[in-house]
Amino acid sequence: MAWITRFSTAVAFLAVGVLFSPETFGSKSEGSISPFLSISIKLAHLLCFATAWGVSLWVTFIGGIVMFKHLPRHQFGNLQSKMFPAYFSLVGVCCAVAAAAFGYVHPWKSATTAEKYQLGFLVSAFAFSLINLFVFTPMTIEMMKLRQQVEREEKIGDEVGGSKNQEAAKTNPRLAAMNKRFGMIHGLSSLSNLMTFGGLAMHSWYLSGKLNL
Repeated sequence: MAWITRFSTAVAFLAVGVLFSPETFGSKSEGSISPFLSISIKLAHLLCFATAWGVSLWVTFIGGIVMFKHLPRHQFGNLQSKMFPAYFSLVGVCCAVAAAAFGYVHPWKSATTAEKYQLGFLVSAFAFSLINLFVFTPMTIEMMKLRQQVEREEKIGDEVGGSKNQEAAKTNPRLAAMNKRFGMIHGLSSLSNLMTFGGLAMHSWYLSGKLNL
């Protein structure tokens, strides 16, 4: 996943450059942008936002729940450990492009208060995705693998849906301590993911107000 890290970092620097110095990239105001370039940038913003919003909605409220209910618990955890780095990378890159495109068309100096708030929501969604990608996800995966080793010693982890973990933890202090640490890290990761989803939700509300149906 090293290439994802480098790519995400490059996109992050580009997005920050566009947001804080759009003039460097040729933007002064929307009126000074050629119609073709304006439409292309808006299309990039719309597609990247829609991708981030859709993927976030699916993974957070549908995909993860379905997999948890139908896969053996260790298999579910191993799948999540492969999926989440890709998920947070995709959402992070899409949020960065959406924020950069929005900031290019609406430079901070000439943006309205509502537009500045929307830049804030998009940048926040991007930042929380990066925090999950580079901080909470690696910690969660590491803790999960350590806990799985102990669970295998207890001959649990192959059950589907409900967990036998809590019963085993009552007689295994090491497992109980791991559960506590895993729960804390996973909770922070989930909260960060919800903050990303919240930022995207606020932007969807803003965009819906611009539609003429």
